[in-house]
Amino acid sequence: MLLKVGDLAKRCGLTVRTLHHYDSIGLLKPSARSDSGYRLYNRADISRLHQIQALRRFGLSLAAIGDILANSGLNLATIVERQIEALDQQIAQSKALRDRLSGLQLQLTRGEEPELADWLTTLEMMTMYDKYFSANDLKRLPLLDIDENSTAGEWAALVQAVHEAMRAGLVPESAEAQALARQWIGMLVRDTQGDPRLLVKLNAMMYGEPSVQAKTGVTPELVTYIQRAFIETKLTIYEKYLAPDEFDFMRENYGKHADDWPPLIASIRQHLEDGTPPNDPRMQQLARTWLDLFRAYAGDNPETHAKIRAANQAEPYLFFGTFIDQPLLAYVFQAMAELGQARLPGSGEAY
Repeated sequence: MLLKVGDLAKRCGLTVRTLHHYDSIGLLKPSARSDSGYRLYNRADISRLHQIQALRRFGLSLAAIGDILANSGLNLATIVERQIEALDQQIAQSKALRDRLSGLQLQLTRGEEPELADWLTTLEMMTMYDKYFSANDLKRLPLLDIDENSTAGEWAALVQAVHEAMRAGLVPESAEAQALARQWIGMLVRDTQGDPRLLVKLNAMMYGEPSVQAKTGVTPELVTYIQRAFIETKLTIYEKYLAPDEFDFMRENYGKHADDWPPLIASIRQHLEDGTPPNDPRMQQLARTWLDLFRAYAGDNPETHAKIRAANQAEPYLFFGTFIDQPLLAYVFQAMAELGQARLPGSGEAY
């Protein structure tokens, strides 16, 4: 039995345009064509269409349906799991929207009607946040201006202070700039709860969204200034432990890979929480990357490594702002031991 596209559409309650679309995206291609070019569908095509319709009622996208039908080894449990995950995400987004609308309603009932332009700007920022953070992330980030407990005002004051320092020509090496950097990093660790994964997402948003930079004043130039000033606070300590030539090498190279440490530490944190064994190939590669980044500023001399290790052990401040804690460090050293590098030190800088 072969059905023309119009007949199949009528029987299945679809439009001809829908079947044409399924054909164009490869989801349901007719098995034959008539001499005049009409699409013709056989029993197997009709059966596949019923499967598509059933999965559509499940709430799956056409792309997801295509993946499922192309993967004969995919079982029903996996399909259900995927759909539950998608629904959980939709529920979280709906709840976040409801919370925002409830907050707006409360403002309005108190007679605190916001200016339309201000409200639209806030709405724009909230939409921007949704691109980078989950609903759970947003609850954990008080520095975002989304509720009454926000620390956004505190951050705005600090951003202004940093801009004023930059305009006044204060170099990152100055005591004033270093004090601002320590305050900045302390607040950042506090408001991310020391989670490097949140830091990575924040960095991605700040670097990738000019509108966020414009609203917050956290420009790439400001971040670079803070990074350089914060690095100076660490170099001042390392200088006490290193020979002049060793310190000169560190000073020249210490900040070159500052942006590479946060995603590395975030990945390691995730593997630690997931229970990934230290000898897992993924952790082995991360351990190699850690060693490469460490050697980039420490060099290859084992004696220098020993001095840096001594500094790290004697000076707790060297770990301040790195998003590295002792469980994570021990986990990395276990992975290094699997590489035969058990005693190589390393204390990466998150900035």
